[in-house]
Amino acid sequence: MISLMINGKQHHYNDDENMPLLWVLRDILKYTGTKYGCGKGLCGACTVHLDGQPIRSCVMPVSAVGKQKITTIEGLSNNGDHPLQQAWQQLNVPQCGYCQSGQLMSAAALLAENPKPTEQDIDLAMSGNLCRCGTYNRIKAGIQMAAGMKVTSFNIDDFALDKQSIDEQAIDKLAMDATAKGVKS
Repeated sequence: MISLMINGKQHHYNDDENMPLLWVLRDILKYTGTKYGCGKGLCGACTVHLDGQPIRSCVMPVSAVGKQKITTIEGLSNNGDHPLQQAWQQLNVPQCGYCQSGQLMSAAALLAENPKPTEQDIDLAMSGNLCRCGTYNRIKAGIQMAAGMKVTSFNIDDFALDKQSIDEQAIDKLAMDATAKGVKS
């Protein structure tokens, strides 16, 4: 029997000790915030913390965890009020959102180790996390905002922080683009 401390709660697992931690978290223990992306530890969607360090849970056998404490996205904060989560919401960082739990976990590990990272520090820490929607500048801005730093990855004054206005702007732009191309609605 394997004992796991996840988000401050003790869990027991009594099955294949070579099963990747990701599947124990998602399928057995129902911590579904951690996502499956590539299964090879290359994309970062499955990132969790092991004693505060970001690891790829898709390639970590559950038996390798030992007595280390696991933190998943569900354990980052009780009410979604971690500074990174607040910055992500304020800046509307995600598009599809699939990679975001891994992005947040990597960013949280960075800020825990380096509360005022440089742009280069952010780029290095986040380099193992892929975002197929390409929201890298907003991710970097969210990290800078959560760290209480000046946002340098884009002009925040030009960025509409109101989601409704963003949606309306996007719809208007799509309509204008379609009209310009001769597409009829």
